[in-house]
Amino acid sequence: MKAYLRTFGCRANQYDTEVARAMIVAGGATIVDTPAEADVAIFNSCAVTGEAVADLRQAVRQAAKYDGRRAENGEPGKAEGGERGTRPRVIVMGCASAIDDGTIAGLPGVTDLLSGADMPALALALHLDPFVALGRAAQQSGARALLRIQDGCDEHCTFCATTLARGAHRSRPAEDIVREATALAEHHPEIVITGVHIGSYGSESGLSLGALLSQLVREVPRVRFRLTSVEATEVDDQLAELLTGDDGRVAPHLHAPLQSGSDAVLKRMGRHWYTARSYEGAAARVAAGRGTFALGADVIAGFPGETDADHHATVELVRALPFTYLHVFPYSPRPGTAAERLGSLVASPVARQRAAELRELGEEKAAAYRASRTGGSADIVVVGEGQKRAGLSEDYLSVGLADPTMPRRSRFNAMLCAVGGGLIAS
Repeated sequence: MKAYLRTFGCRANQYDTEVARAMIVAGGATIVDTPAEADVAIFNSCAVTGEAVADLRQAVRQAAKYDGRRAENGEPGKAEGGERGTRPRVIVMGCASAIDDGTIAGLPGVTDLLSGADMPALALALHLDPFVALGRAAQQSGARALLRIQDGCDEHCTFCATTLARGAHRSRPAEDIVREATALAEHHPEIVITGVHIGSYGSESGLSLGALLSQLVREVPRVRFRLTSVEATEVDDQLAELLTGDDGRVAPHLHAPLQSGSDAVLKRMGRHWYTARSYEGAAARVAAGRGTFALGADVIAGFPGETDADHHATVELVRALPFTYLHVFPYSPRPGTAAERLGSLVASPVARQRAAELRELGEEKAAAYRASRTGGSADIVVVGEGQKRAGLSEDYLSVGLADPTMPRRSRFNAMLCAVGGGLIAS
């Protein structure tokens, strides 16, 4: 069997695809680069925005395309770009498949729709031994490894379909996480800790993300750990100390979703655990005054009911904090979410304009931070391949390499030099 894999969405989805990849290879199948080469095409879907779902549908349709030719004996012609007369069957897993209303299931070629990251169900759909679904890859396809520590979320943000798709929060046992991290550290210089709501890790057993990260640093030597999205107000003293340490074990990088700088909008979003002021205080406590620290955030522009004053409050909060990058999205209605019932929709041109203003501000802050790092030292991991090979610093800067022959997955200390508007590690 030849299988094609494609991932849409977040790091948690990417991790799940790596688990699927390892399972498929362990089962004796082959991973191929295009759907045209495959017997089965597996798409790991995302439900965060309508655009992500639209991209999925387009990819599935493309995988199922025929070129319209027919053999003289009446058999189907070649699948577009392929070598055989049969198109691959399609399996869709992930968040969008978990909350599908029948649209994805009805796409051409789709034979199986799996909820979330149900690996035993995927093994069954692929006719593999279900026991292979219990394994984890010791080496992943990326330069940096991904490690999911929990799944699901107990919060109910009114705009978010992920809780509907992923279910309630549940943490993985710490010993399983340490065991997997130990294996990954043999092949990868950086391990990215991911999940749906990683700040809630261990909440059902009295543990914490800070305690887990301390254990990983203690028991898994050499490798650099990096966190994905963490709520600013969930960064306790133990976690803050790890994020701001100078031993190179934890990347000085906090991605803390903001979504809005208006308390009124945050309330409509269902984000009850912080206010604009408490977010500002929590983020500043970790990031402010530190020369080398990445602070990022997600922001939604044009949420239902957002006024000009609400938008202005978000802009002012973004100005006040030392952000080094922003991810800005115009509000995207998601089927089944409470936000659909809020009314007071913001006109699309207004939402797009507000998003553009926030992106411009984010780009200004990113450029200023990059300029401030010129002449400074950096801890570089080499990522990408071929002409896309680059360096990734501890503070999440993508930089060029003075030596383009540096092996992928290597890690080294460098000086950052300004060259042609960018930074080069040398």
